[in-house]
Amino acid sequence: MIVSKTPLRMSYVGGGSDLPSFYKEEVGAVLSTSIDKYVYVAINKKFDGNIRLSYSKTEEVDQIHKIEHPLVREALSMLAISGGIEIASMADIPSRGSGLGSSSSFTVALLNALYAYKNQYVSKEVLAQQACEIEITRCGEPIGKQDQYAAAYGGLNLIQFHPDETVSIDPVICKAETIKRIEQSTLVFFTGRTRSASSVLQSQSDAMNGDSRRSLVRRMVELAFQLKRELEFGDVDSFGQILDENWRLKSQLTTGISDSQIDEWYQKGIAAGATGGKLLGAGNGGFMMFYAPPECHEKIKESLSELTPIKFGMDKIGTQIVFYNPNAGIEK
Repeated sequence: MIVSKTPLRMSYVGGGSDLPSFYKEEVGAVLSTSIDKYVYVAINKKFDGNIRLSYSKTEEVDQIHKIEHPLVREALSMLAISGGIEIASMADIPSRGSGLGSSSSFTVALLNALYAYKNQYVSKEVLAQQACEIEITRCGEPIGKQDQYAAAYGGLNLIQFHPDETVSIDPVICKAETIKRIEQSTLVFFTGRTRSASSVLQSQSDAMNGDSRRSLVRRMVELAFQLKRELEFGDVDSFGQILDENWRLKSQLTTGISDSQIDEWYQKGIAAGATGGKLLGAGNGGFMMFYAPPECHEKIKESLSELTPIKFGMDKIGTQIVFYNPNAGIEK
């Protein structure tokens, strides 16, 4: 039995610059953190040689190509695992369409568990690279690269995306009090709405062809670097204003990122004392985050009583194997 544990992520600024339509021309950058909400993947040997999957549905097949779940199918194919395996997954919070990078967290968790199943060590860099290959190249998803790296590495990082397809991870080096203030000032709500990130991101990618849209993303990249500098100097007072500018820029990229209901929720949060915020992920649903003084949190919750508040903290570890007993159930 193998169990892997991989964090979801909260992206602050720079989202969209991790799409190839942007970083192929100039360096993209995202500042994000992994959070203390996780995707778990459990793997065990199966005695009859078949493949059994348990996620939101159950599959049992005798050959890889018959698997309906594309990420599992491609991961097993990549690692040349032909059968005799059972895979189950679960998550701490509703994951599909949440804006927390759940698909990439699942892919990283699955790869990490599969390598452990094969008794092979693999670096976080390789896990992130191969998760990108599975999601973007093999499955054809029009998504970026930030989620895979955030899930694999964990922590609060500036992640840069280079035209040659390389990715660099720069941890935000700051005082423990800075992290504590960010956590205490962050308020997150589940909107109750889910959406397909792929369709929203495809629209964002298509919009990158216009110079005006590209300039918006370029400014978001500048904000990612600016936020990193300010956090490292211990200045969290500008955190909300940077989030606010980033959200207003992002909502201009294309239709489908925001709408009248989302705008209303956002304005209610600002009116109740938040200094900034954003929808997490591609947009149009999932989780909405606000940055506000702790004394304003109750007022913000009251003004958004139709939404569900959820407390998040930061994760510092990234993907890990939390249970490893590869010989369980095997007669000696």
